[in-house]
Amino acid sequence: MTVLDGKGAVVTGGSRGIGRSIVERLARDGAAVVFNYASNTQAAKTVEEAVRSAGGRAVSVQADLAEAGAVDRLMAVADEELDGLDIVIHSAALDIATAPISETSELVWDQTMTVNAKTAFLLTQHAARTMRTGGRIVHISTLNTSRPAPGNSAYVASKGAIEQLTRVAALELGARQITVNAVCPGATDTELLRRANPEAALAQVAAMTPLGRLGQPHDIADAVAMLASPDSRWITGQIINVTGGLG
Repeated sequence: MTVLDGKGAVVTGGSRGIGRSIVERLARDGAAVVFNYASNTQAAKTVEEAVRSAGGRAVSVQADLAEAGAVDRLMAVADEELDGLDIVIHSAALDIATAPISETSELVWDQTMTVNAKTAFLLTQHAARTMRTGGRIVHISTLNTSRPAPGNSAYVASKGAIEQLTRVAALELGARQITVNAVCPGATDTELLRRANPEAALAQVAAMTPLGRLGQPHDIADAVAMLASPDSRWITGQIINVTGGLG
């Protein structure tokens, strides 16, 4: 028997990077997982197959979170596929471009807020209405909320909103023993990180990190899995850095 046997989980952004590692870890721990992806069907099917090959269960849903109704579509499938809702992990995020505030378009701001912050709200709202007693909600934020950099206004603001939502939801849902926390990764070695940063910059960040390396997606997934487990029953309303000591 594994720690999440009988639990139903929803994960956003589960086809790649940190989200994929979270899906695979929760499934390995025994949860049945429904996850969304925006457009890459092959990547999503690869995750499903990896989970199935390891003896777990995961179902993918095409739902671009930038579009109206995407969260409803995702949760409708979860209602059909899961015996009940116990875990919600919001990992999907949009970081469209790095630009100063003076050059950031209203469209970029709106899209970033929709995918990152509005989705977090809608998922938490659905969980507040349907999640079983003792459930777990974990939002993925970012170290950038405490270490902001120029040019990231929309992304950092959206993640800051997620952290405040986390604190309020923890207060509101505590009576049902539902915990709500946020995890803030540092620089994590994903395809997106490498595409956006030269090797020299990544080496510099690794050197600044007390543990001497970039994070790996499974480092974040392991922390999320702990917060999704029964062992986290006394942890709620927390914003937790998972950064190798960088902070």
